[in-house]
Amino acid sequence: MEKSLIAKLKIEFNCKEVDIKEYSPLALAYIGDSIYDVIVRTVVVERGNRSANNLHKMAVKYVNAATQAAMADALQEYLTEEELAVYKRGRNAKSYTKAKNATMHDYRKATGLEALFGYLYLRDEMDRVIELIKVSLHKIQTDL
Repeated sequence: MEKSLIAKLKIEFNCKEVDIKEYSPLALAYIGDSIYDVIVRTVVVERGNRSANNLHKMAVKYVNAATQAAMADALQEYLTEEELAVYKRGRNAKSYTKAKNATMHDYRKATGLEALFGYLYLRDEMDRVIELIKVSLHKIQTDL
């Protein structure tokens, strides 16, 4: 059976096992932001070879606090209790920065969503990450 990316990374870089519940919500959001970005960029690139500038313009429609906040709102009824708790931890985390062109309210919701994606990625649940992204984008009537 083929190993997942996270499993390969843990083996190849000799990462120690850590209880995922010990990670700070901002650490989860840090990795979750990258995972979400990789998914969006992958889909955009796979949909057609374009200039990097064009690809970036397409990706920014999805990778921004306002869209992610709308996605978070759309997902609430689809989350398990555990997922909702992770989202809320991320949303309520005290960050000392905020994205440009975003309200603090949207930024916090986006951080919660990124924390959830990071949590699921570190648990090797990428199928769930992809499912949540697809459901939320469909619900806000923005298909990737």
